[in-house]
Amino acid sequence: MFIRRKTVLLKPELIIDFMTKEQYKLQFKKALDLFADKLRSYVSTETGEWSVKGFIDVYKNIYTISSDTKIVSKILEIHIFPQIIQFAEQIGYNIILTEQQNYYPDLTFVCKKDETVKFAVDLKTTYRKKSGIASFTLGSHGAYFKERNKQKNIQFPYNQYLGHYCLGIIYTRTDLDVSETEIYSVHELQEEYETPIKKVGEREVTTVKYLKSITSVIKDFDFFAAEKWKIASDKQGSGNTANIGCALNLKDLKAENGIFSQLGEDWFDEYWMNFDSATILKNGKTIKIKSLEDFLEFKGRTDLLNKIIKES
Repeated sequence: MFIRRKTVLLKPELIIDFMTKEQYKLQFKKALDLFADKLRSYVSTETGEWSVKGFIDVYKNIYTISSDTKIVSKILEIHIFPQIIQFAEQIGYNIILTEQQNYYPDLTFVCKKDETVKFAVDLKTTYRKKSGIASFTLGSHGAYFKERNKQKNIQFPYNQYLGHYCLGIIYTRTDLDVSETEIYSVHELQEEYETPIKKVGEREVTTVKYLKSITSVIKDFDFFAAEKWKIASDKQGSGNTANIGCALNLKDLKAENGIFSQLGEDWFDEYWMNFDSATILKNGKTIKIKSLEDFLEFKGRTDLLNKIIKES
């Protein structure tokens, strides 16, 4: 006796669409990894210092840069932006910049062949500390993260992006106490008939022979590309704002070895959608869930606790 079983077949166009989307994602990540690997030589001198020495005025005076992280981050972004444009062109994408300063993401890559293929890329810069690196955030877990079909504080609705990536820049600060800039006159930049200026206002100008003689404010770069959920932490990245924190170890960042990396993106999404709102009864008290261990217990999946990756 034969029993006829009902077979459900996927439509061919759905299979092709799924495979194509996955292929786009794999190709984009591979290209972004290769791009990140090349950036160090673009921004560094042969000794590992930042090739940017400062700002130059019409009199060829060089004004050095403060080590303030906001200033360094913005100049670094400006420095590598021409390379990003070139990279996008090489892989067949257009770039859309955020319309407003606090919108997500920094860069939207849109495929020229298929405009439904979009990737979100945030530029993140931070510096090394004795204990690892200074923290940075991976975007909000607020409105646009929870309401993924809406366009609030985001370039396109969250669910229109095939992937969300971080292009990270990590550096060492040459002098953590630098608060004021210096002014230099560089002999190799001057023409024979030009007389170097001794002062700018009340400030002395230091004369050096070569531009490379000026110490860069940062050095020893590391670049990495990572999918956001794979390097995320289960803690907020900043105190009073709804931002997702990240791993604080360079090795884990480069290996995409965050706390969710063995659990999967669905657990990352659900955890951060419920962060600080879902509650659990613990030791006789009702508390808001702010750890992945508590969330897995809340979901009745303590069998997955061994998949939580601890920071190395």
